[in-house]
Amino acid sequence: MILLPRSVKIYVATAPMNLHRSFEGLSNEVRCVLASEPLSGHVFLFLNRRRSQVKMLMWTRGGFVIVHKRLERGRFTFPARVTAEAARVEIDAHELAMLLEGLDARATRGAARWDPPVRVAAAGSNFSFEKSVAGP
Repeated sequence: MILLPRSVKIYVATAPMNLHRSFEGLSNEVRCVLASEPLSGHVFLFLNRRRSQVKMLMWTRGGFVIVHKRLERGRFTFPARVTAEAARVEIDAHELAMLLEGLDARATRGAARWDPPVRVAAAGSNFSFEKSVAGP
């Protein structure tokens, strides 16, 4: 399992990608197709046309990291919220773990979880207040 801080976002490219690309090619896809910055520290996932392989690109302190996984049987599944016009979809860490294991996230049902309130600082003041955010 990959442990990621809550501040790291995980993006899945919805269009199939040529997985022969390496660091430079995938980082260019992040910039052009996903309209994001590859040096942001977020995680970017790319699937091939048959959805039997996935590449994960992320920037760490010392450089880029690529994780490449191929399923011997079956296919990786997209999250349920993929639309035709979306170039990318943001997923949670548990959805990433399920995707990398080849499990269908749509077939599982998660329990309701509590998320801590988000601290928001008021503009121009030293005070902050808590804003409750409704979970999924």
